[in-house]
Formats: sequence, structure tokens, C-alpha cells
Amino acid sequence: QVQLVESGGGLVQAGGSLRLSCAASGRTYSTHVMGWFRQAPGKEREFVASIGRSAPNTYYADSVKGRFTGSRDDAKNTVWLQMDSLKPEDTAVYYCAAGFTLATIASVTTWGQGTQVTVSS
Repeated sequence: QVQLVESGGGLVQAGGSLRLSCAASGRTYSTHVMGWFRQAPGKEREFVASIGRSAPNTYYADSVKGRFTGSRDDAKNTVWLQMDSLKPEDTAVYYCAAGFTLATIASVTTWGQGTQVTVSS
């Protein structure tokens, strides 16, 4: 019974930055962990980042470590993904996700509709 709405995608050149946001509304019982997945054209959806309600419970895919930073504001039921030093291979549709855990795609209980991120070379 949770709705996720993400925004902030766009077109940037390599080395640029974007900041994605995702707001949760409705009954948020399953938003203990919120985060992001992405799906590039012709490829399977993959994990990007998860942000728990405690800082130590924040994880990133190896491909984005040091470049992407996730954060959340539980009072606003909002999560952000700051993406720096973007590369063309980061081009994908980015999906906000929520669940008791984001360990696997199957464990995600709620998905956003996606926002396109395109990085030009």
C-alpha cells in the first residue's frame, strides 16, 4: 500500500552529476529499507544502492562506490541518490525501491515507475 514517485533524471555529459529523489506515500510499513536499482537497454535490472534507517546499513554496488551517495529523511519519507562523476555506462532507467530488505529483486515490495538517466560520452 505504498506509492513511490521518483524524479531528477535527465541528460548529462560524462563527468557530470545528477541528484535523484524518491518520495514514499501511503502506508510505509515496508519502507524499512529504500534504495535504487537500474536497468540499461537490453539488460537485466541491477542493484545500485540501499539505504537503511541506520547509516551503517547503507550499501552500494561496486560499480558506483565512491561516485554515488544515498541519503534519506524518514520524517519526509524521502530518499535521494547523488550521482557524481557519471559515466556513459551509468545510462539506464533508475527505479526507486522499498522493502524490508533489498537483498534481491524478489525481495522488493514496492517499485517506482522509473526515471531516465542518460550520460553522453
